[in-house]
Amino acid sequence: MDERPSFIRLPINHWGSKAMRVHFVVHESFEAPGAFATWVTERGHEATYSRVYLNDPLPPSIENIELLVVLGGPQSPSTTKEECPHFDAAAECALIAQFVNAGRAVVGVCLGSQLIGQALGAQHERSPEKEIGKFPITLTAEGRVNEKFSHFGETLEVGHWHNDMPGLTDSAKIIAFSEGCPRQIIEYGDLVYGFQCHMEFTPDEVELLIEASHRELAALTNHRFVQQPAALRANNYRAMNQKLFGFLDKLVASLQLGPVIKAGVS
Repeated sequence: MDERPSFIRLPINHWGSKAMRVHFVVHESFEAPGAFATWVTERGHEATYSRVYLNDPLPPSIENIELLVVLGGPQSPSTTKEECPHFDAAAECALIAQFVNAGRAVVGVCLGSQLIGQALGAQHERSPEKEIGKFPITLTAEGRVNEKFSHFGETLEVGHWHNDMPGLTDSAKIIAFSEGCPRQIIEYGDLVYGFQCHMEFTPDEVELLIEASHRELAALTNHRFVQQPAALRANNYRAMNQKLFGFLDKLVASLQLGPVIKAGVS
């Protein structure tokens, strides 16, 4: 039997949907929730956090959490605790699997998307190109018929900051790709999505990333999909933020009203 989360704890918000609790797994101070946090506030949802870089624990129970958002970071799913003591890939994959098996919603961003694939048995891979900046993604045929992305249009400029890309399960659907990366948005199930791209970027978040990446950026001046700080600061991220909000609203509607289609964790 599919387990449905209860929504009796929080009131109906002014958007007409039931308010939810959203839990963020934050790997580094410079990989912040960004526009996700704005969406939570504007929609009247409630946010909780595991800031693992501060050694916060992962939630001991998923009982009161409807949506899990696993954010990005410089780690990969193969990073060991010896290499990064505050990052436990196995524990995060187990948490993701719990949410998937309970029929709850999971969104992963960058590293988070790779961890979703890993939790479902799909090994992450190196992307053909390093991408840092704002570049277009294109929806696939699967993406164009997916209602959660109907407001995206055929192409959309979004943020990027990555080297790797998520693995694919047998049932995964590629929703969008870019010239530099063939896996930008992946549907692992009706409620489970991996975003290799960063639609949550805001000027403040990008500034944090720039401050943490001066040496990396200076060494990448000849990469065709890498923007330097001046260009990164000049980008307008508001339009993609609004597209992200639309996706999240549709995801919530699917969670609250629609049938559960599990992503198939064994």
